Amino acid sequence: MNLDAVRLFLEVAEAGSLTKVANRRQTVQSHVSRQISDFEAGMGTALFRRTGRGVVLTAVGERVASRLRLWLLDTERMTEELRAESGSVKGEVRLGIIPSAVHPLMTRLCQSLKAEHPGIRLSISEAQGAELDNMLDGGLVDLAILFRYHPPRGDDEKPLAIAHTYLIGHPGDELTSSPTVPFSRLESLPLVLPRRPSHWRNALDETARSLGFRLQAVVEADSLTLQKQLVAQTPGTYSLLGPYAIMTELEEGKLSCSKVVRPDLTRHVTLALPKQGKLSPATRIVAQAITERVEAWGGQLFGR
Repeated sequence: MNLDAVRLFLEVAEAGSLTKVANRRQTVQSHVSRQISDFEAGMGTALFRRTGRGVVLTAVGERVASRLRLWLLDTERMTEELRAESGSVKGEVRLGIIPSAVHPLMTRLCQSLKAEHPGIRLSISEAQGAELDNMLDGGLVDLAILFRYHPPRGDDEKPLAIAHTYLIGHPGDELTSSPTVPFSRLESLPLVLPRRPSHWRNALDETARSLGFRLQAVVEADSLTLQKQLVAQTPGTYSLLGPYAIMTELEEGKLSCSKVVRPDLTRHVTLALPKQGKLSPATRIVAQAITERVEAWGGQLFGR
């Protein structure tokens, strides 16, 4: 059984879209489609049913996916354990992250692994909310850095940092020049918000409803970069983001911000571990490196 082919099959099964997987892997959809067709031919049956909105597993595909997830997990762990016993930790660690953890946390992590554990190779997937949870539950990533709305409980998640919510505006904007702004002040403001469905968008909308108004989205965009650029280049337009997404722009004077209070919308950044068994030696090293880096930065995702 080809490991790469199995990984691709499970990734498509989880995403439900050849196009989404192709974009994530920075290749063309036809290449992914051809690989999946070859995999199905090797199995001797159709594993996916093509629809107008993507692909769904057939009944046989569901059974195959369920068994292959366990097989892949066992195979990868056995390989890592054998390498660890030989005195050299090697292998790939698949890490899912929220966009605001990209830099400098991932940059520093890659640098330290290259210097101290050159046999470990990171495969980093950037995604949001529920998609990261699905990737972790489906065995498509080994670790995930994500947001939670409550402190983590249990051994499968470790707290990393706290993220308050900030109203961001154009440099020199009067509203975002004060240290804090009450959530009720957002009523009627032109906002750039993430598209639905989104856990973060739902939390913002629910908070506004609890205060008796609706948020006014003039633009909806999932990209943090686009949200920030729109606000920076459009005076009078605002967005709601966490501190780690805007550190660089604040230092460069491209944005201004005010902490949102009453209520204080706090999110917890956690390191989520797989629920289905122990970590490989390489994954343990990466998890420890992430935790130590954040601790060295005083419980922040941003440091020097």
